[in-house]
Amino acid sequence: MTAPTNDLLAQEFVQFSVEAGVLRFGDFKTKAGRQSPYFFNTGFFDDGMKLMRLGEFYARRLLASGVEFDMLFGPAYKGITLAAAVAIGLARHGKNVTYAYNRKEAKDHGEGGTLVGAPVKGRVMIIDDVITDGASKREAADLIRAVGAEPVGVAITMDRQERARDDGEDRRSGVQYVEQTLGLKVVAIATLADLMQLLATTGDPALAASKDAVAAYRARYGIDL
Repeated sequence: MTAPTNDLLAQEFVQFSVEAGVLRFGDFKTKAGRQSPYFFNTGFFDDGMKLMRLGEFYARRLLASGVEFDMLFGPAYKGITLAAAVAIGLARHGKNVTYAYNRKEAKDHGEGGTLVGAPVKGRVMIIDDVITDGASKREAADLIRAVGAEPVGVAITMDRQERARDDGEDRRSGVQYVEQTLGLKVVAIATLADLMQLLATTGDPALAASKDAVAAYRARYGIDL
């Protein structure tokens, strides 16, 4: 069983995600090919108010994390919008930082290249939605190092706390891979444990009905905590 959490920020975020239609319950196929009873899609943070609140959650979690950073980097494509929202959220809390992002394909006119926005330098916090197997975070970290900057961490919305792979002896999650192999601190607004606590304590029968299915999924694919 996942231990109870007393993280009020995480509980607030999970509830907001449900209300915003970003966190949904049913039968979904994940990128890893698993059938999951829940799905978290940041693409549904699709209006100004939702993005403003999302940026606020990221900002509060980052400021509380103690990780020092000088700028933000949003990997294409979802990370672009997220990095902008987080920069605004941080500014509202008195921490004004620059941000940059990359293109999938290099531009051969104008300023050219693949990087857009502020110069990538100093300590860089990567902003993305989730971590599946960590491969895309390695690519972002390599890109940042290639221009002489230092990636220090990755901020995400939800840590699913599940194994990245079903084959082989590596039972780590993508988050564990990023921290242990890439050496980057992962800052998650919420985790699967926070989601399970909401399902266990909610007064909404529709939400509570998903509790057993999520617990079974955790038992099958979850990492050792």
